[in-house]
Amino acid sequence: MRVLVIEDDDDLRVAISGALRGAGFAVDAVADLPAADEALAVNSYDCAVFDRMLPSGDSLAYVRASRAAGSVVPVLFLTARDAVADRIAGLAHGDDYLVKPFAVAELAARVRSLCRRVGAGPPPVLRCGDLELDLGRHEVRRAGVLLTLTAKEFAVLEQLVLRQGHPVRRADLIAHGWDPFVDPASNVLDVLMAQLRRKLRDPPMIYTVRGIGYQVNPA
Repeated sequence: MRVLVIEDDDDLRVAISGALRGAGFAVDAVADLPAADEALAVNSYDCAVFDRMLPSGDSLAYVRASRAAGSVVPVLFLTARDAVADRIAGLAHGDDYLVKPFAVAELAARVRSLCRRVGAGPPPVLRCGDLELDLGRHEVRRAGVLLTLTAKEFAVLEQLVLRQGHPVRRADLIAHGWDPFVDPASNVLDVLMAQLRRKLRDPPMIYTVRGIGYQVNPA
C-alpha cells in the first residue's frame, strides 16, 4: 500500500514517514500543497495524510477542491486543531481526523483502515489455493498454518495474490513494498522472494516470469 504524507515540519515528516514504512507502507513525503498536487497527479495512492495547516494553505480547502474535481483518494487530516468544529469540518471533507500529539501505532492503524475501506480496496480476506491472507488482521495462513511474515513480505505477497495467475512487474512490487527511489534492477526484491518462498514451503506457488517479474498460482 502506498501512502502520501504532506507535513511541513521536517522532523515530524521524517518521523511519520519512518513509522509508516515500519508498518509496511510505501511512503512518499512532501512539505507543501504544490508538491502534493504534483505527486497525486503522477502517482496512485491508497491514502493521503495531510497536515491541516501548511504554509502553502489550509489542506482542508485543497482536499475539498480535489474531491469536487473527482479525487477519491482516502484522506486523513493530522492536526493540532482539536476544536469540535474543526473535527466536524475535517470529517465532512476528509475521511479521518487525528489530533497531535498522537501515537504512531494509532496513526498506522487508521491509515491501514482507510486503505481497506469498503469499495476503495481489496476484500478483507484474499485466497489463492490453500493460501489465505487476512488483510484486516495482517495474517497469512497456508493450509491453516499461521505464517510469520515481515511487513514487506506481506505487502508483496498481497499484490501477487490480488493478481494471481498473472505476472506482476518488478517495479510494481517494489512500489508497494519499498519507496520509489529503490532501483527495480536491485536485488532487494529477489532476496525477499527467496525468503517468501521458503516461508510458504512446498508445493511452490511463486514463479519467476523472466523479463517481467513474478507470478503466484494456486499450488
